[in-house]
Amino acid sequence: MRRRALLAGVLATPAVARAQGAESAWAPDRPIRLIVPFAAGGSTDVTARLVAQALGERLGQPVVAENRPGAGGNIGAEAAARAAPDGYTLLMAVSGILAANRAIYRSLPYDSLRDFAPVSQVAVIPNLIVVNPDLPVRDIAGLIAHAKANPGRLNHGSAGSGTSLHLAAALFAARAGIEMVHVPYRGGAPAATDLMAGKIQMIASPMVEVIGAVQAGQLRPLAVTTAKRSPLLPQVPTVGETLPGFEIPLWNGIVAPAGTPPAIVARLSAELGAALRGDDLKRRLAEQGSEPMPSTPEEFASYIRAEIPRWAEIVRISGATAD
Repeated sequence: MRRRALLAGVLATPAVARAQGAESAWAPDRPIRLIVPFAAGGSTDVTARLVAQALGERLGQPVVAENRPGAGGNIGAEAAARAAPDGYTLLMAVSGILAANRAIYRSLPYDSLRDFAPVSQVAVIPNLIVVNPDLPVRDIAGLIAHAKANPGRLNHGSAGSGTSLHLAAALFAARAGIEMVHVPYRGGAPAATDLMAGKIQMIASPMVEVIGAVQAGQLRPLAVTTAKRSPLLPQVPTVGETLPGFEIPLWNGIVAPAGTPPAIVARLSAELGAALRGDDLKRRLAEQGSEPMPSTPEEFASYIRAEIPRWAEIVRISGATAD
């Protein structure tokens, strides 16, 4: 009876506790590279550097962010997909790379389902539609009216073809029945810089990239693209309050090259989740309008698979194509 009881106790041990042995089996002994597939200063870069610092502290090794911008994130994604699957190269991936690009590009140098091992989702970030203060509009209805009165003369910037900035603006234009000219950049930060300089008139930017300029009065916020208003800017309405049903949030997460051993993925996921649940990183992300969303590798894999058809439909409705 005593032996059976002991055996039952072992079998009843929670899966999380059993997994801890696998997680602790791998300990990095040199710096880890975190590829950021967009330019420095943009939303993905800012989030990646916060996460890299927190993850490095937990792992006991530096996690170094490396910017590899271009082609809507595809250049950095390809570099990560081709890296050795040893835990020392990770990718700060976004919804475009893992979901939307499958629909917007005719061919890709990677397969988002086959070539990556999901580690954990990181955060959900609201896109904020902002305009240059010199543009004579103060709300979404005014922007639509201005665009209809000036067809093809409103330029909107993005972090590149197929990025969330591109798709959010293209979907908005399609739903509003207006014409805008797409101006792709190599990241969200240079697009925001040109917006403040008056070289373009609008961007649908991740909040983290423009919140400082909004608070300084350098850019005028019109609406967020999420279903609910942001706690960071509660006075700013959603696009859906003018165009019912409109919703297009940005999300990101960390993936490793396919073939990375499960024990390494498990350790990285556990430490990243602990960092995202920690008060310091949670506060720093919230200050930028981001909502931490830690997950297990399995949960993140399921989330990516579910997002692929949703973003394909967004691409279809928007009519967006890679430039």
